[in-house]
Amino acid sequence: MSLSEPFIRRPVATTLLTCGIALAGLVAYFQLPVSPLPQVDRPTITVYASMAGASPETMAKTVATPLERHLGTIADVTEMTSVSRVGQTQVTLEFGLSRDIDGAARDVQAAINGARADLPTALRSNPTYRKENLAESPILILALTSKTLTQGQLYDAASTILQQKISQVDGVGDVTLGGSSLPAVRIEMNPQTLFKYGIGMEDVRAALSAANANSPKGAVESPQLHWQIYSNDQATQASAYRPLVVAYRNGRAVRLSDVANVLDSVEDVRNVGVSKDAPAVLAVISREPGANIIDTVDRVLATLPALRAALPGGANLDVAMDRSTTIRASLRDVELTLGVSVILVIIVVFAFLRDPRATLIPSVAVPISLIGTLGAMYLLGYSLDNLSLMALTVATGFVVDDAIVVMENIVRHIEAGVPRFEAAIQGAREIGFTVLSMSLSLVAVFIPMLLMGDILGRLFREFTMTLSIAILISMLISLTTTPMMCARLLGTHQTERHGRFYRWSEHLFAEMLDIYRRSLRWSLRHSRVMLTVLLVTIALNFWLFARIPKDAFPEQDTGLMFGGFQADQSSSFQRTSVKLRTFVHIVQADPAVADAVGFMSGTTGGRVFISLKPLDQRKASAEEVITRLRPQLNAVAGATLYLVAGQDLHIGGRMSNASYQYTLQADDLDQLRE
Repeated sequence: MSLSEPFIRRPVATTLLTCGIALAGLVAYFQLPVSPLPQVDRPTITVYASMAGASPETMAKTVATPLERHLGTIADVTEMTSVSRVGQTQVTLEFGLSRDIDGAARDVQAAINGARADLPTALRSNPTYRKENLAESPILILALTSKTLTQGQLYDAASTILQQKISQVDGVGDVTLGGSSLPAVRIEMNPQTLFKYGIGMEDVRAALSAANANSPKGAVESPQLHWQIYSNDQATQASAYRPLVVAYRNGRAVRLSDVANVLDSVEDVRNVGVSKDAPAVLAVISREPGANIIDTVDRVLATLPALRAALPGGANLDVAMDRSTTIRASLRDVELTLGVSVILVIIVVFAFLRDPRATLIPSVAVPISLIGTLGAMYLLGYSLDNLSLMALTVATGFVVDDAIVVMENIVRHIEAGVPRFEAAIQGAREIGFTVLSMSLSLVAVFIPMLLMGDILGRLFREFTMTLSIAILISMLISLTTTPMMCARLLGTHQTERHGRFYRWSEHLFAEMLDIYRRSLRWSLRHSRVMLTVLLVTIALNFWLFARIPKDAFPEQDTGLMFGGFQADQSSSFQRTSVKLRTFVHIVQADPAVADAVGFMSGTTGGRVFISLKPLDQRKASAEEVITRLRPQLNAVAGATLYLVAGQDLHIGGRMSNASYQYTLQADDLDQLRE
């Protein structure tokens, strides 16, 4: 008894098994996350240290060097880079792909503790670390602008309303705010006036602390009642600070407004955000690892009406960048390609079989094999992305072969006069080992891709496994469902009573076979010529392989661009912020740009996110837009500007943050970091 015979004799059980595979795949389809590429996270940890007022040279010598010496002893560190700025040091560690990120974090913490004795005493707190994914781009950027509210008020609304609510949305991993900071009262002391009154800075600090202390206020009692004093003396406005008495001189009170300029401001004035040439606070939204980008963006966008209603009057909330737009389009195209490929396979099968009932058999085997693969993808933690859908598209041509081979062998027995039920059992028994060997040999072809290491190996592993699973499910369907359907659907007299279309196509196939027969005879008579053509073809392939451009992936036009700039360490915040506004203004003025937003924190550089108009509304590609903007950006003196086309594909090398030498190649997107 063959493997297929029990399934042929039990059509109901075989049908239920087939429906179960299809149902599992359909359920998994709606549960699979959607991404541009498979989730490949290189374990990365960044260590941060700050020492107010220290120069970059001091930070590099006294902070970065001891940290690097201790962090360099951690096992499986593949790359370590450090950046030292005014008062800040940042050390980034990249580990091998097989390293557990939690174990690496424990080793980093131990190294920080060991380096504490070598760090300067002026470093008030231990360095901190954070796990990062350098290849993860924001999925959505919201811009909060207003013509009446200050930047501090916008940031306060964003931190208390936007950040809190959006962080609760399923699939959102992080919401980062940029462009300003929380409201605060800033007191700018006048040294000459302080000297004149003989008041020190510590006197002012003590007066402010005493007047703004949150301490019990006491109570008022009578024989019958007790009144607790709940007066709040916490000052939040500059007007409440100006009349504070800081000292008494010559019998007269010296108030804070006499020795300082008190104004309403923000905690950190070295922040700026720009959206369409207007001041803005930006909310940069990232997803959780493995979350469905499209569903996450849809859920965030669904909350925007409620968020707009909760914002203060005069605040405008707009979507500055939506990364899901290009992902939706690319997945829609791949899904359309997959559907068209299945239809074309069925049409070709029908053109050669010329029997609707016979065509129905592979027409069932191909979709069931592809749909069933989705269930296995869900169990393996894969996602619907360009590579997994491409694997399903490629598998369309493979999965139909098994069903055709099985059906052809069964039809051969039916045409020889064997009853179709017996022909199905006999044909499946004869061809079963062949189908098994075909499928396993196809899977074996992709084993080298499974053994590839580093990022490329991780990236193509999902493609390889998806394709292999589709082939194995196709083998299972071909040995169970296909012979069962052949035993009940195929006609008993395949050679009789053929229609006009069959006779016409048979004549066409006969002519094609005759052309092939004559060309084969000519080739056999001129073997030297054919051998020469073969050698020339091989040599031409080697020459073309050496000449053709090589890259990991082709360039993409996703409609997104990313930019930024790096100014000199000695550049002031005022001067650097002007360059950011100039950058955004130049980019926003381009006719192909729909929206441009940027923000900076500190004095040395900032980032810009650009959304291009749809392809049908702009004539230039993303690379052409970059080429067009490059001369204008190069004309901005005093800063190194860069602009790259956004990619959904994040692989490749890394860029040294220490030199800030950026190129304008699209495949460098994954190398951009803050």
